[in-house]
Amino acid sequence: MGVPHKHAGTFLAARYLPEQFGAVVYGHHGGLPDTERLAEELTRIRGDGELATMAAEAIGLVEKIIPEIHPDPRPPLPAWLTGLALPEARLGVDLLMRMLFSCVVDADYLDTESHFDAAPVRLRPQADFAALLARYEERRSKFLADRPPSPVDAVRQNVYEQACEAAARPPGMYVLHVPTGGAKTIAAGGFALRHAQANGLGRVVLAVPYISITQQNAAVYRELLEPDAGSGERWAVLEHHSSVDLDQDGGTSALTQAEKAEAAERSRWSRLAAENWDAPFVITTTVQLFESLFSSKPSAMRKLHRLAGSVIVLDEVQALPDRLLRPVLSALRGLVDHFGATVVLVSATQPSFWSLQGFAGVERRSLVRDVAGLFEQLRRVRYEWRVGPDVTLAGMAAEAVEHAQTLTVVNTTKDAATLHRLIEDAAAHDATVIHLSTRMTAGHRREAIDQVRTLLAQGRAVHVVSTQLIEAGVDLDFPRVYRAWAPVESMQQAAGRCNRDGRLSEGVVVVFTAADAGQPKGSAYEAALTATGMYFGPGLADPDDLAALERYYPQRYALQQGTQDSGLGAEIEELRRNLDFPEVATRFQMIEDGLSRPVVVIRREDERDAIEAAVAMLRSPYPRGPEVLRGLQPHIASLPRHEAEAAVKSGLADPVIGDLLLWHGDYDQRRGLDPSTPEDRAGFVV
Repeated sequence: MGVPHKHAGTFLAARYLPEQFGAVVYGHHGGLPDTERLAEELTRIRGDGELATMAAEAIGLVEKIIPEIHPDPRPPLPAWLTGLALPEARLGVDLLMRMLFSCVVDADYLDTESHFDAAPVRLRPQADFAALLARYEERRSKFLADRPPSPVDAVRQNVYEQACEAAARPPGMYVLHVPTGGAKTIAAGGFALRHAQANGLGRVVLAVPYISITQQNAAVYRELLEPDAGSGERWAVLEHHSSVDLDQDGGTSALTQAEKAEAAERSRWSRLAAENWDAPFVITTTVQLFESLFSSKPSAMRKLHRLAGSVIVLDEVQALPDRLLRPVLSALRGLVDHFGATVVLVSATQPSFWSLQGFAGVERRSLVRDVAGLFEQLRRVRYEWRVGPDVTLAGMAAEAVEHAQTLTVVNTTKDAATLHRLIEDAAAHDATVIHLSTRMTAGHRREAIDQVRTLLAQGRAVHVVSTQLIEAGVDLDFPRVYRAWAPVESMQQAAGRCNRDGRLSEGVVVVFTAADAGQPKGSAYEAALTATGMYFGPGLADPDDLAALERYYPQRYALQQGTQDSGLGAEIEELRRNLDFPEVATRFQMIEDGLSRPVVVIRREDERDAIEAAVAMLRSPYPRGPEVLRGLQPHIASLPRHEAEAAVKSGLADPVIGDLLLWHGDYDQRRGLDPSTPEDRAGFVV
């Protein structure tokens, strides 16, 4: 047995602090334990066996060198933890232990790295937000000067100025409630940089719900913030999510030796910074952020202490899953109240979180003064409704092709494939019909979106059929949008793709309820649909009616709460109060397990060798880093679990690792994993 340093540290932590804090030291290698496991280990350490003897010897040796391991007086707990038996104080203990654990783990990793490198511990100097802000403003001005003017530019400029003006206020909970097309991304960045500078905060962490938006936003912020190549300045923007290749060295063959060296150094910095978010401007996903926050594993939690004293911007906040709202909001409130963070909730359809238990009473500071007036200024569409038993997908396809440029958004991949075929059959010969869904690989979807942008810019006839993946953050501008009946925030997000730049006197958004259309399953979705039907529709409010939205969200949440203490993740909050870290990590899953499976697809022969080599690496018995899977992300589509299982049984796919499959069947170059003929489809789904 080696020196039981974690047991010695656990003994000391439990001796000079409330006993539960011993878990911070005990778990710094293997993960935070639950209270039962901690109690068992403390009994062993305090006993008279070999472990207790060795731990005591280790303490005796260290105390001769560092007598401070026996603090006198004992370290005081923060005043906000007074009364540890109170429910909210116990949630505070959970969050404090997570942050302390992150500090211990990061220090341990850095010290180990320093030892083996025979070099000082690497610590990045404090970010120079004054310099970053000056660069941001200069490049933003150039960016605006280079783009075609828009009728809504003056409104966007007003939003930006108001957000920047609010940045001088102290840390707290802020809301950026701006209609789609109101330049939220640029305004949020301007606020965050100024706010960090004004309040001495350490970094900006921007989290968004979808990888496609993460990549889009990262490209914007890199353009505005990164130093010029060869300048010798340190990089500012870290993009960290499952699809980013932190080891990317492709495309360097045409570079000079100096440029290659800089690219290699950039890759090394990205890998290291991703481990503990040691960067001024971090762009990640809400999945990465919150699953790390509620994890119990050292590698995931190592970065959490970076959230203290940071500006945390949550974009498209309406996409946070209802079933996890209680723990998410509780943690955000704790970071603001006790760890000096600022949280900015950004959305065109701002949820009424303040109606929920645990968030009521939190001061809500708006970055814009007159939200209702702003929505009126940016009102660019009128809504029409198609309801009744005679409304069908075929009828909506026939209506769509009467117009030159349309976007139709439906709720299921099955409906998207069906409607795409219908519009292909009915469209004029010179019109392009494009499909978008998760049945296409990520790379295929990006190519399709780029094609749509080109066709729209050229004024060509184009009809796009998409699932809701197009609704958040995809910057497209159609004169006419069709949206299948859905929760109201989805209707409003779809409307954000209509007359986005205000170049028409009025765009048209048609909301339809087709008798043969499908709807996703799930209690949260069904509650949202029920609440939507109570306030929106023919004879009721339009989706951008702010007063109706304020009534909608509390009703939606109430439908999911059997009592005040149930629903919306209340069971996870109880596990947090009991300090059951492993079970919290198991229960807290941003993406519901079991609904779909990822599928690697070889679309083109020139990709085959690289994809098959990556798959072979994943299947090998030797451990592989995440970079192999990241490299496959552009080639991954998604299938409903029952279809994936049928495909494996029929030989159309076989397992790679975990849930990941390799596809051997046909891939439709228009619709992805969706056969084009009835004969093919008959053998596709068992």
